[in-house]
Amino acid sequence: MSRMAPKARSFGTEVAVATTARSTLSIFAHSRGVLSLLMEKVIIVGSGCAGLTAAIYAARANLSPLVLEGRQPGGQLSTTTLVENFPGFPDGIDGPQLIMNMHQQAETFGARFSYSEVTDFEPRNNHVRIKADDEWLETQALIVASGASARWLGLEDEQKLVGHGLTSCATCDGAFYKNVPVCVVGGGDSAAEEALFLTRFASKVYLIHRRDKLRASKIMGDRVFANKQIEPIWNTVVTKYVPDEKGEMRAVRLRNVNTNEERELPVACVFVAIGHEPNTKAYQGKLETDPDGYLITRHLAESKHPGVFIAGDVADRIYKQAVTAAGSGCAAAMDAEKYLSGLET
Repeated sequence: MSRMAPKARSFGTEVAVATTARSTLSIFAHSRGVLSLLMEKVIIVGSGCAGLTAAIYAARANLSPLVLEGRQPGGQLSTTTLVENFPGFPDGIDGPQLIMNMHQQAETFGARFSYSEVTDFEPRNNHVRIKADDEWLETQALIVASGASARWLGLEDEQKLVGHGLTSCATCDGAFYKNVPVCVVGGGDSAAEEALFLTRFASKVYLIHRRDKLRASKIMGDRVFANKQIEPIWNTVVTKYVPDEKGEMRAVRLRNVNTNEERELPVACVFVAIGHEPNTKAYQGKLETDPDGYLITRHLAESKHPGVFIAGDVADRIYKQAVTAAGSGCAAAMDAEKYLSGLET
């Protein structure tokens, strides 16, 4: 049995098919263009020294970055007193003022700001999706500069007492405790700085540390020991907060780690300064982290996902300085700009 030859299509049919194909491709290309217009070029998560430096560089490159400031706008610098080691300020500068200056500088070049907090993250093949509060946003490039948050002691009723005689920020709350005894928990530079700052207001500052010497730098330790208003309490931990009948801090329960002797120390406020936790919850299992949750970078600012860059204390567990955070923010923005330029070619 002979097979019938396939029916030839007319010239008009061929033209119609080709026109339909071209129209489909045109619609697809148009849709892709519309999506590109709706998508952010760069989103920066965090508004500390790293995030704001990235914003300045990205804005100067005409990328119109969107900065998500999160739950602690300004990062750790916003809760710091005098910054003496940031280049260009021979007399030092207050941390909050430095942050305000950087914020204004980024805005001048076209950066946009939102108080949204990132709660989820989805890397895609050619872009990134992040969930900011309850809204999903899409961006071609992402710079994670979410920093780190204060670490607490983990004692009973701790969160209930925050703001009621329990805080991690002497700059924010120190002025509320004039002429009353307070304590600082910790032994590093942050604890030493907090204690020194509090001597401006409190009648007495107890510096409680679980070891027999400070971990702070020598210059900060010398300042602490020279201040008669500060009394170190060595080899001791806080085991309990003691509130009054109104729910305000009245005292802390202390235990000597060598003798197990316990006593109560009357204080009006406890300032916890025992370090920070990297703000990486949204990226766990999706970006590489070390055992303590710090993000792992490649070539200074790159992550394992194309288009996702990392800057600041969210990845820095060693230096933790404003100037190193600024440098990494610069690197992340420049790498993001280079990445986006590659997408256009």
